[in-house]
Amino acid sequence: MARRQESPRNRLLAALPPEEYARLLPHLSETTLEQHKVLERPDTPTSHVYFPWSGVCSLTTTMSDGRMVEVGTIGNEGLVGISVYLGGLLPGVLTVVQVSGAGAHSMRAGTFTAEMMRQGALYGLVQRYSQALVGLIMQSAACNGLHEIDRRCARWLLMASDRAGTVIDLTQEYLASMLGVRRSSVTEVARRLQQAGLISYSRGRITVRDRAGLERLSCECYRVVRSQFDRLVP
Repeated sequence: MARRQESPRNRLLAALPPEEYARLLPHLSETTLEQHKVLERPDTPTSHVYFPWSGVCSLTTTMSDGRMVEVGTIGNEGLVGISVYLGGLLPGVLTVVQVSGAGAHSMRAGTFTAEMMRQGALYGLVQRYSQALVGLIMQSAACNGLHEIDRRCARWLLMASDRAGTVIDLTQEYLASMLGVRRSSVTEVARRLQQAGLISYSRGRITVRDRAGLERLSCECYRVVRSQFDRLVP
């Protein structure tokens, strides 16, 4: 895709000083973020890092029996390819687009590594974002182990809505995988949320109808994670 000369739609890139963004722009390409697109594969060096404009990218891990569960999400507040910043692979982690987005800027991994070694403005932003991402992963682990499915589902929908808007294209099967539960459990949750007027659901499309109601239903984890990102990521 051709690169457009426009203001960045990713929060990390938008937070750069204008002269720094102009310097990096020749190293940024545009790519699509269609649903189920794989951005990182387990135990495989990644060739690019991605700065999403919208949508939801899921960090997932798969058990030996084939069951998959989400351990973190990435949207326009961050980047996909944090393993490049950390200087090594993330064993067993698959990053895939769960909710399609308008697109993303991509940067070659080698160029990104050089920028991290330069320790300029982008380095400082990525350093703070990585702290927020670790906090999200830790909070998600606690949430999955301690909180009821209705509250966990409300949290996930709120986080997805922050990144993709009020209309979320996602099947119940994939949402069940992300939450680490059976599809029948998600079906029951979706029915309850729909009856309460919080969402509507039809043919793989979830529409948030009452965001304030979802926030009241959600566990504390949504507010904790959002406050971390608001504090650390401009």
